[in-house]
Amino acid sequence: MRIYNTLTQQKEPFTTREPGKAGIYVCGPTTYDYSHIGHARCYVVYDVLVRHLRSSGLNVQFVRNVTDVDDKILNRSKERGESPLELSKRFFEAYVEDMRRLGNLDPDVQPKVSEHIPEIIALIERLIERGAAYASSGDVYFHVPAFPDYGKLSHRKLDDMLAGASGRVDGAESDVKKHPFDFALWKGTTDSDGTSWDSPWGRGRPGWHIECSAMSTKYLGETFDLHGGGLDLVFPHHENEIAQSEAASGLPYVRTWMHNGFVQVNKEKMSKSLNNFFGIREVFSHVEPEAVRYALLTMHYRAPFNLEWNNDDAGTLQGFPQFEEAERRLEYIYSTRQRLEALPDARIIDADEPVPSELGSYAERVTGALDDDLNTPIALAHTAELLSATNNLCDRAMAKKGKVPSTWVAAAKTGLAHLAAVLGLGSDDPEAFITRVRDRRAQALGIDPNFVTERIAARTLARQEKDYALSDSIRDELAKQGVELLDGVGGTNWRLSAN
Repeated sequence: MRIYNTLTQQKEPFTTREPGKAGIYVCGPTTYDYSHIGHARCYVVYDVLVRHLRSSGLNVQFVRNVTDVDDKILNRSKERGESPLELSKRFFEAYVEDMRRLGNLDPDVQPKVSEHIPEIIALIERLIERGAAYASSGDVYFHVPAFPDYGKLSHRKLDDMLAGASGRVDGAESDVKKHPFDFALWKGTTDSDGTSWDSPWGRGRPGWHIECSAMSTKYLGETFDLHGGGLDLVFPHHENEIAQSEAASGLPYVRTWMHNGFVQVNKEKMSKSLNNFFGIREVFSHVEPEAVRYALLTMHYRAPFNLEWNNDDAGTLQGFPQFEEAERRLEYIYSTRQRLEALPDARIIDADEPVPSELGSYAERVTGALDDDLNTPIALAHTAELLSATNNLCDRAMAKKGKVPSTWVAAAKTGLAHLAAVLGLGSDDPEAFITRVRDRRAQALGIDPNFVTERIAARTLARQEKDYALSDSIRDELAKQGVELLDGVGGTNWRLSAN
């Protein structure tokens, strides 16, 4: 596999320290609020990466941290009169639920800052011993000039940088720092809210950057294979991680750095301050969570994802066109699965016919796309070919006197299973997915699915009693509301009319 390495600014082969094993760390959320689309973008990307590497035969140890001690959490807890750790725990649980709804696998380890204070303190002590950090007025700072390679990830020169670039540095720190670019490793505080701990420098809590160095190296070693996160973390967070980690160990910290692009709105980064911010649960109320996953994969991970939405004349949010289109594509996946799984055994025969490449080589072609810097748009293009070929197979099988080779059916099923395993798409129960989408859209149009079910039952009874006039009137009644009835061997189903 070749990955664009932010450190070297080029695509290069992804190699690991130990053959057959990969250690991956991704910066997780600061849990002071519900997840947003930016979180979804980031964590779907690395979920596909981990799935792909495992499918390729690597034993992946995947670590994604949780920042549960941070100024944002403390400020939010004061606003709400809630314990900081309790507030963080509540939003962490919501975040895990949202990630699972997106189809993301749980990481192998999800370490929290509050549970790794001894490791953080030990790392800070090591930096002080090596002359790369110093205590000042109850705080501890990393001394940036002590690390000559500072700036090598962001490709900036120290002289060109601005102090306090992270937006998390207290202005009062300038009076106690040796150099304006020095950053906090430990913040002295006597807060009695459960987020301060005893240390050699007095009571306090960790700075932001030190947590990732301490937790990543605990679970993956002082040098590990890949570190991922959003593009906004390159500087200063990941830059500072490199400085403190390599100053402490004397070893290269990470072999490959990988960063996903922003979610943008009208070519601006999505943010609350610009009033273009959408929580992920708000989006889930309009479309299936899996549709968000699909839509995010239509763009290469390094490119920005430009979010679109529709409002009515009153300014009320109506929907998200990209996600709605993705939901329709997912319906195609699930309806294809339904057709394939419903093929009668009598239509499937042993025959010596070559398997179409769209079916037989699907997994190989997807692997090739993902091996090229995780090119998910190309992988989805191959998926479209798989689905088209599978439906052609079903058409051939269900034609008059139609038959299809069993090898074709097996290849189609294998392809769909690979789609679910690697891209995380199409693994739900087809009938459940299609029904859920239909019912939500019906309700949005003012159609009560329960009423439709009741009218179908009344029509079925009328047909049994040979009251065809009543049966036809019920069909016409539902048709006027935009409901199309589908009579089949197993009974009557329904869908929304195309109009």
